[in-house]
Amino acid sequence: MVTDVVTTAGTTAVQGVRQGVQTARDWAAPRIEDAVQGAREWAAPRLEDAAEAVTTMVAPKVSSALRSTAQQVRPTSSKTGLRRLLNWRWLLGIGVAAAGAGAAAAVTMRRRYASATAEATEATEATEATDGEPGPDTVAGSEVNGESARRVSNARLVTARAEPDGSP
Repeated sequence: MVTDVVTTAGTTAVQGVRQGVQTARDWAAPRIEDAVQGAREWAAPRLEDAAEAVTTMVAPKVSSALRSTAQQVRPTSSKTGLRRLLNWRWLLGIGVAAAGAGAAAAVTMRRRYASATAEATEATEATEATDGEPGPDTVAGSEVNGESARRVSNARLVTARAEPDGSP
């Protein structure tokens, strides 16, 4: 029975507190909204005045101070824009010259290789034409690793030309 009374009293107290809070909220909400609206109406023109004052009075002074500092910090350069451009032209010219030299070297090496190959082929054909038979180190019609006797003979001829004393 005591617990029922305590439970009922607690429930009634909670309901009373909730009702009091709701009443306070209903009373305070419009007053708080009015206070916030009034504060905003008061602050907006003052912020605009402050922005105008900074723009007209402070900004020019800050701008001139920054320009002055920039002039003091800027290093004195002996190279003008034209001299810098010439330096880039030199670099570009050197790059083009190097590329041209590389291309010329590649063409020369290719021609030298083609010339040496043609001379070796002509020499081998001339040797076979005069002998009419394969060389003493080759067997007619034989193959070595898929290579014909003629190619093996050509390789020996090129090797013999490369060694001036004739020793293997």
